[in-house]
Amino acid sequence: MTWMVYGANGYTGRLIAELAVKRGERPVLAGRSQEKVEPIAAALGLEHRAFDLSEAREHLEDVDAVVHCAGPFAHTSAAMVDACLKTRTHYLDITGEIDVFESIGMRDIDARKAGIVLLPGAGFDVVPTDCLAAILKNALPTATHLDLAFVVGGGASAGTTKTSVEAAAVGGRIRVDGELQSVRIGHRRRTAYFRSGPREVGSIPWGDVSTAYRSTGIPNITTFTIVPGVLGQLQQVFAPVLQTPLVQSFAKSVAGKVKGPDERKRANTRAEVFGEAWDAKTKVECAITTPNAYSLTADSVLRAIGKINGVAPGSHTPSSAFGADFVRELDGVVASEIRLS
Repeated sequence: MTWMVYGANGYTGRLIAELAVKRGERPVLAGRSQEKVEPIAAALGLEHRAFDLSEAREHLEDVDAVVHCAGPFAHTSAAMVDACLKTRTHYLDITGEIDVFESIGMRDIDARKAGIVLLPGAGFDVVPTDCLAAILKNALPTATHLDLAFVVGGGASAGTTKTSVEAAAVGGRIRVDGELQSVRIGHRRRTAYFRSGPREVGSIPWGDVSTAYRSTGIPNITTFTIVPGVLGQLQQVFAPVLQTPLVQSFAKSVAGKVKGPDERKRANTRAEVFGEAWDAKTKVECAITTPNAYSLTADSVLRAIGKINGVAPGSHTPSSAFGADFVRELDGVVASEIRLS
């Protein structure tokens, strides 16, 4: 299979390319800038291409699958998805953006007609949480509510930080009775029982309010991480300012200078995920520990590429494509036993 990493000059794209070569894969590396992509490809001994997303169709004609790593995906995913549908190329990305999941989910019929798989969120966003949601749904098929929480160590990349800048201007999102609702960040707080111990977390907008709903059908979903209690109030006050083009531009320019965690930090940090589902009578919970989020993303993407031809055409979540236990196949992942109460 011929496959491509688009955005290979970005932090995560490069990690995926490097791990691919270590595992004997030879992806085509691509991005918008010849100047940035060419030296990476040369160092890894790989073919490379440089093109704008408006030209993607002509560069995907001979490609079976593309891993799209050039975010923020709210601005880039639609053009790549369109090109993939026209060229019958499987599409994977590493987004965690709710609206991107929603929009790609609406292309399900188009993907089936084209005979391809659309799989947004093939990395840490949202493989561990999505698979955990499916595990809990399998344990409690009557679940009506789902909470998912995560904590990550090691710091963020420039791309992740830019996406967070945009998200901060929008505020929180939850799923209520099957519908997305806007709330302030940290509108709800709870204790999450991670494998390392309990932590207080606050609600945030995370991709699973879209993907976990599609994966499980559970109508009420809230996602959490560690959030200072004052952040929600500050977000409400400053959201109008954060939304202005000038502030967004300045914040993204600062974010662009952020460097992701180096190899040593990735090797010595981890991520943790906790989930709880319940109905009127029963609760089930489970926790997962994973390697550093970026290390897991590279591993997850490569395993997804290896399985993609066996997935039924359509728009998928990780668990609908590969099953709830996909996360257990990834390097260094440890899950607790499901607890029922």
